[in-house]
Amino acid sequence: MKVIFLKDVKGKGKKGEVKNVADGYAHNFLIKQGLAVEANPSNVSSLNAQKKKEEKLAAEELAEAKELKAKLDEITVELTAKSGEGGRLFGSITSKQIAEELQKKHSIKIDKRKIELHDAIRTLGYTKVPVKLYPDVTATLNVHVKEA
Repeated sequence: MKVIFLKDVKGKGKKGEVKNVADGYAHNFLIKQGLAVEANPSNVSSLNAQKKKEEKLAAEELAEAKELKAKLDEITVELTAKSGEGGRLFGSITSKQIAEELQKKHSIKIDKRKIELHDAIRTLGYTKVPVKLYPDVTATLNVHVKEA
């Protein structure tokens, strides 16, 4: 019997796949548990419609990410911190502080986890920080740390 998986089933199939499984397994387990539905023409067409909708949403998100990348590449976030000799900071600048400053000054809300700051900024000056907006889209944000 052909079924469309509604959820991932370990060893059998992933969500959205159409596979042929044993009749008893399909009726007694997959359909009863709500893990799959029978692959009749109406269910297949609704699956195709859902896939098209997901592709359209993904394309819109990609376009938004590229637009945001263009904005972020031009922006310089300026932060102030106390520093000692040689431009070393007393403390550090974290991705959370960068995200908050971006929100305050430029009204751009970015999750701090998307800011790929491997190690906190501990010196004065300019630093280029990568920001992962989408799987294939990474912007480079300029961060300028000035002495307070």
